This record gives sequence, structure tokens and C-alpha cells, in this order.
Amino acid sequence: MSKTAQFEILGSQKIIDWLNFEKVSLAFTTYQSNRLFFIGVKSDGSLGVTMRTFDRPMGLYATSSDSLTLATRYQIWQLENMVEKDQLFKGRDKMYVPRRSWLIGQLDAHDIAIARWGSDNQQIIFVNTLFNCLATLSDRYSFVPLWKPPFISKLVPEDRCHLNGLAIVDGQPSYVTACSQSDVVDGWREQRRNGGCIIHVPSKEIIATGLSMPHSPRFYQNKLWLLNSGKGEFGYIEQKTGKFQPIAFFDGYLRGLTFWQDYAIVGLSKLREQTFSGLALEEKLTQKGVEAFCGLQVINWKTGNIVHWLRVEGIITELYDVAVLPRVRYPGCIGLQESEELRRVATRDLSVEI
Repeated sequence: MSKTAQFEILGSQKIIDWLNFEKVSLAFTTYQSNRLFFIGVKSDGSLGVTMRTFDRPMGLYATSSDSLTLATRYQIWQLENMVEKDQLFKGRDKMYVPRRSWLIGQLDAHDIAIARWGSDNQQIIFVNTLFNCLATLSDRYSFVPLWKPPFISKLVPEDRCHLNGLAIVDGQPSYVTACSQSDVVDGWREQRRNGGCIIHVPSKEIIATGLSMPHSPRFYQNKLWLLNSGKGEFGYIEQKTGKFQPIAFFDGYLRGLTFWQDYAIVGLSKLREQTFSGLALEEKLTQKGVEAFCGLQVINWKTGNIVHWLRVEGIITELYDVAVLPRVRYPGCIGLQESEELRRVATRDLSVEI
């Protein structure tokens, strides 16, 4: 358990054992409360929680255990680990420091990744939800558009379909999720219950429809997994039929999905009245007599059984993305408000002598 005056994080009985056995830590974003969290295990065997403030953090992508890319309200950040191998900094085996940022403006950036676009080198690619497209960064402009869905007639800042999720296959953007196929300003809000779809990026083919506010598509073990958020379902798309096959139901609004070995780690949020009202998830929770869960749940994707969880209570009610940090025991982060830490931390490349 980790507790502050504003929030409390509670873990299932074996969550620490699982983190230790799998040799992983977790990171997740909570945009509603402007926090980036890191979850690991301290040297004394207790749950280690680090929280840093970023302005509306959304998509989170771990290139490796040493490098993170983060989408926020106006900026894209790259965070790099400053701790050398087999060393510790204040008890942490990884300490992430903001090294670069790009000012993109308020594009409502959602999922983000580092991937190739065609024959180009790897670059940061993000879902530009406001302009209904995939985009990359520019030294001159807020963004460079790369791709838009076939039903979007032009690039305008109108969030017409609520494009949100991005799946990478073989190093390239391959699938996206949208909450509707609408081509009018804010049109997706009228189709939240069953208007969602998945689009194959290279062909622009719509491969699945009838989804409820789908998020977080991920390609893992030769399957396209996603969160059918409006129904609280985790599952995959059947290749031959394009039908969504649910594996498990969760008692929360789902956003944020990552995989590790036989496990999927899923982010859950409480329900906002206006955005989430009228969804099947709301009805299911009422039928089961439970309130929505906020936190992370670990599921065995082969069986559909939920095996571990982290519950977040207090002012934090919504999560967006989650990442696994392999071979990391207790990570930390220096945030932009830690002026003393930023002033004192100076590292150099020890492999370079002059």
C-alpha cells in the first residue's frame, strides 16, 4: 500500500511477488489528475510508488527499459534513464529524466509510438485526435499528417471520429481504433454505444465494426487485441470474420493495454457522467451492484482470469495508458517541478574521453 493525502494505491495480496518474479515494473498515466506513475518494489520488499506531475499525460510508449515517450497536453516528451547499469540512484535502478520535448499545441494526442513510416527511419508517430489523423513531429510545424481514415474528408480540428488507439506490427503503424465513422464535428458522441471500428492502416480497410468506444489496440502473439471500452471487455479480433471475441469483463472503463509473457495489464477508470452515460458498461455495473474500479488489473490472457490488481483511490479517477518496464525493480523519475533535482543532476557519457 502507498498513501498520500490525496490518493491511495492498494495492491492485491500477491502483486509484489508477481513483480519480483517477472522482474518488471509498471508505469501508467492519469491525465485527469496530471500524474505519471511508476510502480516497483523497494529494497525492503514493499510496494514502491513514484508520482510526477506532467500536464495531462496521455499516450506512453516504452522503447526500452531506458527510454520513454510521453504525450501530454501541448507537448511530446522523451524521458531517458540516467542510472548506469548495476548502479543505483537513491535506491532506484532506473531514474527517468525529461531530455527532449516538442511543442505540438493542443492536438488531443492519444496513443503514441516510435515506428517506421514506409521506408523512413524510426520516428515518433502519434494519434492526432483533434485532426482525425496519424501524425509525426516537425521542427517547423505543430505536426506533419501521415494518414487519415477513409471516411474523413479533410483535415480539420473537429475530432470527428475520436481516433484514439494505435497498434504497431513489425515496427510500422498497422491498426487504429476510432469511436465512429462520422465525418462531422464531434459526430462520434452520438455513436458511442456501437459505432466504433478498427481500421487497417496500410490498406485503409475497416476490418471490424459494431464496437463500443474501442481503445488501445495491440498486436501480440499473432492476434489483434483491444479494449471494447464501452462494454468493459478485453478481447481480440477474429482474423477470418472480423468479429470481436471478448475474453474477460472488467468493472471499469478500459484504456491502456500492454502485455508481458502470459499476462495483459489493463487500465481501468471510473465513469464520467456525461461521456460514459448510456453505455452498456454502465448498465452492467448496475446489474452487478458494483461501482467502477480505478487502477490496473493483470489478467492471464490465455484463461481470461484476473490474477492481480492495483486499486487507485482518492482524487485519481481516470487512467489512460500503461507500459511494462522489463528488468526494472524500482524506477523513479525527475519531474519538471523538482527544480532542485534538475539543478543538481548532471551526467555525462563515460565512454567518451577528450
